[in-house]
Amino acid sequence: MIKAAMRALPLMLASFLCAAALISAAAPAFAQRKDYLSDAEADKIRDADTASERIKLFISFAADRIKKLQYEFAHPGELRRDEKINTLINAYAGCVDDASDLIQLGVEKQQDIRDAIKDMQTHAPEFLAYLKEISAKGSAAAAYKDNLDDAIDATNDAIRDTDEASKENAPPPVRRRPQ
Repeated sequence: MIKAAMRALPLMLASFLCAAALISAAAPAFAQRKDYLSDAEADKIRDADTASERIKLFISFAADRIKKLQYEFAHPGELRRDEKINTLINAYAGCVDDASDLIQLGVEKQQDIRDAIKDMQTHAPEFLAYLKEISAKGSAAAAYKDNLDDAIDATNDAIRDTDEASKENAPPPVRRRPQ
């Protein structure tokens, strides 16, 4: 009986090593997906051709989180409401942070992201105003105050980064016809 177990040991060890190799090879694929994006949203980001399109998608996802927050505040009394609100605030902050990071990267790589910069300049102040409105509720916002403060900071940083990017991301040169 011990001899049978000794013969099976190398086979079990090889099986374990193969399984470990498969898991470690698949880990980077799982790590790439952001936990605050749905599968469909992650697919849209992955399928976007340009940095400008990805930035606009992140901004639209942030706007979607803001709409969901507005819905949650308009319909109080649901179970685990504070947990849902905290999750939405964190997801919003993640979307804004990623959009801001892509804007900075686009400027560094001298990509044409002017449309995305305009989109961020249009929406971020609206997002910030709404978040500050929530924060002004005082004790009613105590359950998600820390996450809300982080989201406000992320939005302020995004506005500042976008303003800097709009100055650095010059328009393409205009070609003139020879006279």
